[in-house]
Amino acid sequence: MSLHKMSELSGRRILLGVTGGIAAYKSAELIRGLRKAGAEVRVVMTEAAAQFITPMTLQALSGWPVRQNLFDREHEAAMGHIELARWADLVLVAPATADFLARMAAGMADDLLTALCLAAETRICVAPAMNQGMWRNPATEANVTVLRQRGIEPWGPAEGDQACGETGPGRMLEPEEMIKRVVRLFSGAAMNGVRVLLTAGPTREPIDPVRYLTNRSSGKMGYALAGAFRDQGAQVVMISGPVHLSSPQGVDVIRVETALEMAAAVMDRVEGFDIFVACAAVADYRPLEAASHKIKKEAESLQIGMTRNPDILAGVAALPKPPFCVGFAAETQHPEEYAEQKRISKCVDMIAANLVGAEEGGFEKDENSLTVLWEGGRVVLPMSEKSCLAEALVEQIAKQYGKTDTAQDS
Repeated sequence: MSLHKMSELSGRRILLGVTGGIAAYKSAELIRGLRKAGAEVRVVMTEAAAQFITPMTLQALSGWPVRQNLFDREHEAAMGHIELARWADLVLVAPATADFLARMAAGMADDLLTALCLAAETRICVAPAMNQGMWRNPATEANVTVLRQRGIEPWGPAEGDQACGETGPGRMLEPEEMIKRVVRLFSGAAMNGVRVLLTAGPTREPIDPVRYLTNRSSGKMGYALAGAFRDQGAQVVMISGPVHLSSPQGVDVIRVETALEMAAAVMDRVEGFDIFVACAAVADYRPLEAASHKIKKEAESLQIGMTRNPDILAGVAALPKPPFCVGFAAETQHPEEYAEQKRISKCVDMIAANLVGAEEGGFEKDENSLTVLWEGGRVVLPMSEKSCLAEALVEQIAKQYGKTDTAQDS
């Protein structure tokens, strides 16, 4: 693991929670890295965590006694768990098991770590670590959604080989990656003050009052991007098609249904924004005319005349003073080739290409991969959870936007 500069986290107080998963052994490396970066680290372990790594090990690495018991006479006589919650600049739970996430979501406080998290008024981040089946279980998904809504930020999980022998999402992020995130959190966000307008989700094009044309977009990538931009300090407005997702905290969400509604919402608001990201899967065509009543099943065949929808991304890029424009190209074959053609023809600054319809990633999936293209450059972002992928993409956008912004000022 690379060494971090001593000044990066100097004076920062980090409360590290360790729960009972096999990834608990990585907590030792995480403590070492945080302290090398200048942070003061104190550790709270659950009873189950001590089955995987000893309190003495973490005490030796942190330099402070490890706290384990809620009913500790020495500390709790003075409400020590409240004092510790107020002490921390950041509460980081790594690893965070499925059981711990469930208890947090339920608002439980039956052990020291959950009580601290419930009492904490500072930022809380959790690094999920569990079997891939447990991570994908609807119960865990619901618990994570609840935590996000309360401002508790999941870091990861990553995807790969697991201790049980299976492969998939559920691995705890590596300590080096978490240290980078902690440093980024305290060092000042990369996009402070930048205004971002973003589209997400599908559109629905009505055929009659009960039927419509749409696509398989779930909106997960766009919503993850909105959260990632927000976390980097941007002021985010998201125009969303119909999805079954909760609005990210701190993001202004405008809900629309059709492509025409989305185009109007974008063009009405885009002036004054610094970055525009067209992540929505907008229908290319719509019925010429929607029937006013339900079409009855009478004829053997049905013909529906179609007309083309406006190209929102091209329209924004063609403005006299366009924002920095980022597009998406969802393709079933040759994604990079088609994406580059789209980038050039629409005169956009960056484009992210992804393969849909494959066994991994794409529409309706929790994971994806992207090839990001810009004039004279490209980067491949490998298959990962969409939340992690969004963070990596925002990092690339920030770099390229920073270059163009500097060029305009010079």
